[in-house]
Parts: sequence; structure tokens; C-alpha cells
Amino acid sequence: MKKAILLLLISIAFIQTKTTHAQTKPEFLRLNAPQQAWVDSVFQSLTPDERIAQLIMVAATSDVKRSLIGTERSNPDYVRKLIQENKVGGVVFFQGGPVPQARLTNEFQALSKVPLLVAMDAEWGLAMRIDSTVRYPYQMTLGAMQGHDDLIFDMGAQLARQAKRLGVHVNFAPVADVNNNPNNPVINFRSFGENKYRVAEKALAYMKGMQYNGLLTSAKHFPGHGDTGTDSHYDLPLIPKTLAQLDSLELYPFRVLVDNGLAGTMIAHLSIPALDNTPNLPSTLSKPIVTKLLQDDLGFKGLIFSDAMNMKGVTKYFSDGKADAMGLEAGMDLLEFTEDVPKAIAEIKKSIAAGDITQADINARCYKVLQAKAWAGLDNFQPIKLENLYEDLNPAAADLTNRLLTEKALTVLKNDSNLLPLRRLDSLKIAAISLGADSITTFQKTLNLYTTIDAYSIPTKPSASQLAALDAKIKEYDLLLVGVHQYSISPRTNFGMTPEMTATLDKLLATGKAAVTLFGNPYVLNKIDRPERAKAIVMAYQLTPYTEDLSAQLIFGAIPAEGRLPVTVNAQFPYGTGLSTPDLKRLKYTIPEEVGLDSKWITFKIDSIANYAIAQKATPGCVVQLAKDGKVFFRKAYGKHTYEGNEPVKINDLYDFASVTKVTASTLALLSLYDQKKFDLDATMKDYLPFLKKSNKADLPWRKVLTHSARLKSWIQFWREAQKPDGSWKKNSFSTTKSDKYPTSVVGDSLFIHKNYKNVIYKSIKDSPLNPEEGYVYSDLSFILYPQVVKNITGVDFEDYLKENYYEPIGANSLTFNPKRFYKLDQIVPSERDTFFRMAQLHGQVHDEGAAMLGGLSGHAGLFGNANDLMKIMQMYLQNGYYGGKQYISRDAMFEFTRYQFPELGSRRGIAFDKPSFQYTGNAPRYASPASFGHTGYTGIMVWMDPAYDLDFVFLSNRVYPTRENTRLYTLNIRTSIMDAVYEGLGRGKAGM
Repeated sequence: MKKAILLLLISIAFIQTKTTHAQTKPEFLRLNAPQQAWVDSVFQSLTPDERIAQLIMVAATSDVKRSLIGTERSNPDYVRKLIQENKVGGVVFFQGGPVPQARLTNEFQALSKVPLLVAMDAEWGLAMRIDSTVRYPYQMTLGAMQGHDDLIFDMGAQLARQAKRLGVHVNFAPVADVNNNPNNPVINFRSFGENKYRVAEKALAYMKGMQYNGLLTSAKHFPGHGDTGTDSHYDLPLIPKTLAQLDSLELYPFRVLVDNGLAGTMIAHLSIPALDNTPNLPSTLSKPIVTKLLQDDLGFKGLIFSDAMNMKGVTKYFSDGKADAMGLEAGMDLLEFTEDVPKAIAEIKKSIAAGDITQADINARCYKVLQAKAWAGLDNFQPIKLENLYEDLNPAAADLTNRLLTEKALTVLKNDSNLLPLRRLDSLKIAAISLGADSITTFQKTLNLYTTIDAYSIPTKPSASQLAALDAKIKEYDLLLVGVHQYSISPRTNFGMTPEMTATLDKLLATGKAAVTLFGNPYVLNKIDRPERAKAIVMAYQLTPYTEDLSAQLIFGAIPAEGRLPVTVNAQFPYGTGLSTPDLKRLKYTIPEEVGLDSKWITFKIDSIANYAIAQKATPGCVVQLAKDGKVFFRKAYGKHTYEGNEPVKINDLYDFASVTKVTASTLALLSLYDQKKFDLDATMKDYLPFLKKSNKADLPWRKVLTHSARLKSWIQFWREAQKPDGSWKKNSFSTTKSDKYPTSVVGDSLFIHKNYKNVIYKSIKDSPLNPEEGYVYSDLSFILYPQVVKNITGVDFEDYLKENYYEPIGANSLTFNPKRFYKLDQIVPSERDTFFRMAQLHGQVHDEGAAMLGGLSGHAGLFGNANDLMKIMQMYLQNGYYGGKQYISRDAMFEFTRYQFPELGSRRGIAFDKPSFQYTGNAPRYASPASFGHTGYTGIMVWMDPAYDLDFVFLSNRVYPTRENTRLYTLNIRTSIMDAVYEGLGRGKAGM
């Protein structure tokens, strides 16, 4: 609520700005009485020289070896000397790490007579300067967002909290430059873009986020560094614009910020004859620019910082010391990165003596600096606590903000025939090619979450053999998803594009099959020959794990495309280019915070339960996957394939689903046929299975059969029916050798079943007696027959029907019967050591004896797959039959199958689906809603969906290893406790085991 009010105030203030330009006094100038008393006391204690020194900020680094500012002047000993002997007012930190910087800050503060003002260049987070901290998107990336400035406010607020935790009081940000020069070597991606209104809006949101949370800001680079072709670090750029041009464009964002209480402004080193025609005079040293334009004309009352005083833009024409004095004469308050402090103080004193600046001017600026220090909390300075510093500087909230900012910025620049998002996945053979990568990338890994992708990595300088191999392979594919990984974003390095990468991309574009995602500066489009040859172009703006992950999700329609180009690249890609793409409701992959859960808390809870299960030998290992609102927020593998083995469980390992086959295969097929009015729940068994016409099952209604209330026996030990009293096999049942008569393995190479034995099984079901009494009895028997039902109705084999109509179109390609046909054994988790029928370790062949005798393919058991693909089917159910842009099953059909069918009789069952008992029995999570539904599997599997909370839960385990006698998974309530932990995290009930 508070954030909403603040954003409303920002919006109102911005509207006022555009109409009235009503200037707001910076907040740090409005101190309370104790703060003001501290300022007065400190000011009175300072000598004239110390008051001058308060206006000087020196450079520091916590990693001298990596210093970009020279080892001599950034050496901590040198800085200590300046603090002790010259009483400088502040330090600006550059390279290093958070803990070393915190230690140095504490040392420096302890040495200083007046607490130091600590600043950093942290335009995109502390990670701009130090390692092991949060890196937010570049401002150009944020400029691509259409609206969503509340997220930029959040970013500023988070950065303020991180900076304060590290003892930093000033961020030299936001960049308010309007980048309307594609060849700008220094601003470029650091700007929000070329539209002055959007730059102002986003800079304002960023500024407010920081200042409302106690961080001083310094908008830069006044009066506007966006239209230069020269880097002021190396020379003095010339801005040949008229005053009217500057006023209408470059000055606009600064005016907006000033009018809304901007705390600080950084002056650029620029030559601007229209404002000051003094030859070679940088704007930092220009009184017409600093005093007249900024302070008098714009009414700015905050802190005025120089850009670094060691940059060639100032030092080329003005010496150390003299330039510092001239900066103060021009009207600046704080000199950043003064190279020779004693010399600068001496030159400033000469200026005072000469009357070029008065002691009163120095006093006023010193007083203002002290006010800023008091507002920043230095009136009550406390050393930085080192405990938990890393954790505090990397909060999960920042991870979420990064994800959301990236998602909203992604821009589709081209999309032939609405290729994106990809829809019918079974119609495409896809290769993912990462240019500029030495190994499999995050981009490729995420693509593989949606369907089967063949991945190829091509380094920045590939060999001829690598290119030849790729050239031979790409002919096999219908679509090439090309990721261009630009490890540099600077125009000085050709935006990270090597000649080899450019040539390879040209070949891929020439195929007419390439959809390209650019992970880098949008100006790279000028380096690509005829980009119109691409079937689609996605602009990700930079190379980060977030852009790689979310670009892949956009390609498959898990998230929509909303971004627009914030700059004009060329005539083909002007400002504002961008196409919207829809959200197809495929699974989105994210973190718990996006669904309202705390990462640390939910991870601790689930880890505790899963690890407890393994420690108690309830299962050797497991996979847990959870989604809310269609967003997968938890995916994790635990333990090993076996207790005694060394093969760890992997997130994509295949498990034997056991009875979850019922709802993933049989129920799915029946739902489809019911929806097509080809299967009637109120018809009888004989209607779709004619061989039952003269049996006691002929007139059993399917509705009762599918709710386990038709008096069918629970199960039949088919393998025992094939056994003679002496334990040998009956004729035409099993053989120990494979032949045309015994073609199908029941286990390994040791036991094979007769080719027609399934007819014996069907007859056994037909002839089996009914239970004497009405009531709920869970039964496998009808599910064994559903492959026949499907074949009788459609003329298509059961597995083919499922794969062609559901599994392959939605990308659930791991779902299969008899997985050893397609997967290696180390990708499949073993189940039981069968000591009574097959006398072998079951691995890659179905655990259920009946399904094994049916060749591994049955409607009650036999399906294998990984957690992610299993969840796709469950999510389709949860979304009322909709997934990936297609309504596979009608909403009405889903409602019919998932509602309680006979609650008046006390039955908890839906059509095939299980539902919560009316009184808690442990079959479902304790806090599941009555609308929820799911199923369990004998091998230790569970799926559960809850529409009331939009929750989707998949749990895979092999609790039957080494023996089915192990029931600890049930008695310890492992599976339901995990989902109950999620309910607890969402505020419902209290979970526990």
C-alpha cells in the first residue's frame, strides 16, 4: 500500500513537472532538530582548511590488483594518509568485494575526524563496481519496458538498502542522459534511451526509489552526455548544439528530476559553446553552466558533484589542483577523485585569497555537505557489521526484481508468420545454437524444459572443423533457435561480435530457418548483414542468466513479449519497434518469491522433509516439483538412485509412475473421447468392450467403474495364474528364451511372455467375480482394459494416441512406456528387487507385474517420465484443459471428471481422479481444498492439483527399492507434508509431519 501511494505521488509530481516546473527542495536540506544540531556542532569544529577538505572525495578500492584507477592513488595506505592528514570529506569506492570494502570503510571512518561520505558508481547495482553483489539490468534494458516504472522504483529501493548495508551513502545515478547518438562510446547502454519523456519518467522512478529509502543520488551527466561521439575519459567531447536544442532535449530529464527533489547532480566534462564559448573549457569548470544554468535557471539546490577530476576531458587542458579550484569557482560542491589533494587545497586557498571564491562560499558548501551527511545517518555513525553481509546484499527480493525487469524488457523485433511463440511442438525438429559459447548455455537449458532440443555451442573463434560439423547438422532441422552471446556491450569492441561469429550467423540466416535472440547491445543489429532473413528476432539487450532464461521462456509462450526498442538502431529498426506476443499458458520457471513464498523458508521446509525421508530410508531419493499460478517455483532432486549406489538423482531422471499412469494416460484418453462425445460415462462396459457382453460386467456403468464403485475386484495376481503348483510355468505362458512365440521381455533377457498371453489376462478379468457388496474398492482391472477401449473407439493404438495427441504436442516427450527403447539406464531410476516373480532387479521395466505381462504397456501402470513433463499434463488439467495456446480438453469435461461423483454415498472419488476424503485420512494434503484432485503411485509417486490455490505438485520417488515392504513414505506422510508446507507458506493451516 505504501509503495502504491509513493508511486501515485511520483506520477502526480511528474504531471506537475510537465506543466508547472514547481521545484521541490531536496529532502536532505530539511533536517530535524537533532540532525541540525549535529551539523552546527561539526561545522563549528572545523578549520577553514578542513572545510575545504570536506568538499573533496578521493578514490579508493578494496582490490588494488584489479584497480582501474591506478595502484598508487587507490592504495589504502595512501587513502588513510589523506584522511588523517588532509581531513578529506569522502571516498568513492571502485573495484573490490563487499567484505573487504566494508572492512576498509570501517577503518577509514575510524580515522576520520568527521564521518566520511561514501559514494559509488552503482548505476546497475553494487555489482557495477564490486563482486558478489546484485547486478540489475542496464538502463537501456529498462528503457525497453513499456510502463512498469514501479519495478524501477523497487530496484532503486532495493539498491538503497543494499548500499546502506555496505556503508555507502551516495549513488552516482541515475543516468539522465538522452542517448540519441548510436556511436556514443561512453553513455550508450547506460541511458534509458532516446525519448526524453521516457528517460525522465524512468530516471524519476529510479531516483525516488533510492531517495525514499535513504540513499543520496547524483543524476548524471549534466547538462547531457548523450549526443557525443567522444569518450570524456579520454578527451573533451564537443556538443555543437544550440541553446534551444539543448533546452528542448538534453536538459529535459534533469529539469524533471530537479523539480522533484533531486538530491545531487554530476557535472560532465563537455565543451558546449552555446552555453560557454570559452575554448576547451569543460562544463565542470564553467560558471555559466554550473551556477547560472543549473542553480539559477533550473533552481537546483542539492549537491553538485564533479565527474572524476582525473579524466582527460578536464586534465587535457587544465592541471591538477588548478582544475579543482576552478570547479569550486564554477559552483560545484564536491570534487570527485581529486588526484592531488594537497595541491588542490593549496590552489583553492589561492582562489580564496584572489577573491575568485569566498570563504563564505566554501562555508556554505561545507555546511550543505554536512547536512547531507546528517540526512544519510552519519550524525549517528555505526560501523558496518560484517556478519551476514553477503546474504544481506543478495536478497531474494532482488532476484525477483531482476527477473521481472528482464521479462518486461524483452523485445520481439521480427516475427514472420507469428512464429513466436512456438505452438505445435511435435511438428518441429529444433536445434538450439549458441554463438559465442564454449559449452551448453542457460538459454539452451531452458529451451529444453519445453521440448526436445538438440544443442550446439560455437565459440567466439570456432575452428573450421566445428563449423563444418555444424553446417552438416543444420540441414536436419526445421527450426534453428540461434542465441548470439555478446560478451561485450561496448561499441569499442564491436559489441562482442567477432568476425567468425558474424560469418557463422550469416550462414545460419541464409538457411531461412533461423530465429535469432541477441544477448547484447541493440546497436549490434548494424553489424549483422540483412537481418531481415531471420524468421524472428528477439532483443534481450544484454547477456545475463536472466535474459537467457526468460528469452527461452518467451520463445515458448510462457511469458508474453511487451518490450519496445528504446533507441533507433537504423531505418529498419527505429525507436519503438516491437511486436507483442501472447502468453500461451505454458509452465513458467521462476523463484518462490514470484508466487508469494519465501525462498529460504520453503527450501528449508522441503529440504528438511525430503532429507528426513532419505535418512529414514523411506526412499533412496526423490524429485520434487511445485508450481503455483502456472509458475514452477521449486524443482529439486534429492538422494541417490539406490541406498548403496553412487548415482545421484537428477532433476530429469525418469521414474516408474505406477498408478499415476491411470490419470496421465487412461484418464487423459478418456477425457479426450468424452469431450468428443465418443465415450459416454453413463454407457456400460459392454458398449465399448464387446467381449464383455456375456459377462457379469456387461452392464456396469462406466461412471461407477471409474469411481471404483462398480464391485470390481481390486486386482488379480496374473503371474500366479500362469504358474503350476510346483512353481513351473504353464504352457504358452513364459519362456526363458526369446523367440517369435515369446517375443516380449518381462524382465531383462531372462524371462519372456507368450505373444498372445494378454488374451488370457483379459479373459481372467472377464471371468473374475464381482465383490458381493456395493461400495468403494480401488481396482486396477478396468484400467487394464482402457487401451482396448481407446483402440476400439479410435482405431489407434493406445500409446500412439497419447503421444500424437498430447505428449508430443505439449512437449512432454519423456513420457513413454518401455523407456529403455529411448533412454540409457543411468537416466532411469530403478525400482524393486523382485524376489518372487521375475527374480531380478527391475530397472527400466515396469514394476507392476500385470503391466509387465502386457508388454510394459497398460492403462493402469507402465508409464515412465520425468517430473517436468509429468507436470505439463497436470498443469493442462489445472488450466481446465488449456495448455500451450490450445484447448485440449473442454472446461466442462474437466469439471465433470474432477468433481466428487457420489458424495452422497460417502465416496471421495472423481472420474479416475482421487480427491480429499471428507474426513482427513492422509490420502491428500491436509490443507487441500475440496476442489483439489490427484493420484498416487505404488512406487512412491504423487501428483496433486488444487484449483483453489492454483497449485500443481509432482513428487517422484522409488520407495519400493529394494522392497515394496517399505511403507515409511506413507506412514511418515512425506508427500503430503511437502505440499502442506506450501499451504503453510501461503498462509493456510500449519504444516507438519
